[in-house]
Amino acid sequence: MTESSPKLSSIDRVQNSARELGLQIEIRRMNESTRTAGEAAAACGCDVAQIVKSLVFENEADETLVLCLVSGNHQADIPYISKNYDIHLKRCDTRRVRRETGFAIGGVAPIGHLNPIAIYMDEALLAFDEVWAAAGRPDSVFRVDAKALRDAMDATVIRVTGTNP
Repeated sequence: MTESSPKLSSIDRVQNSARELGLQIEIRRMNESTRTAGEAAAACGCDVAQIVKSLVFENEADETLVLCLVSGNHQADIPYISKNYDIHLKRCDTRRVRRETGFAIGGVAPIGHLNPIAIYMDEALLAFDEVWAAAGRPDSVFRVDAKALRDAMDATVIRVTGTNP
């Protein structure tokens, strides 16, 4: 986007990014909140495990942002991820998330970020043909083929928890 270009909304960035990545999505604005995995699952009529939580962390080694796409029924087990994948994550300031991704917490989409970001994907999401992800706002989601999302984003697939849900 150039300085003379009009600023795109979060939803427009997600839609444009999907198009550029070759992903087939339809963004849905819900009447109710989809800020939490439980709320999103209820609104979408799917299992909570089919919800993609887009969690942004900071890599302690180089202070870059890292996006973890986590199944809605999992928690990102930071010590487990650090031990097994040699990536040392820490929580990221919400203002930095907004500034560098262009999304507010609760509406962080897996695509359409303002800046490049390393992406890790929970292996559990690949058990589903379709998953639901935030579309840039706390009331907006999109459905997408899980494997197509992984491939389009070149996400590294990992296990995010040392225990079964």
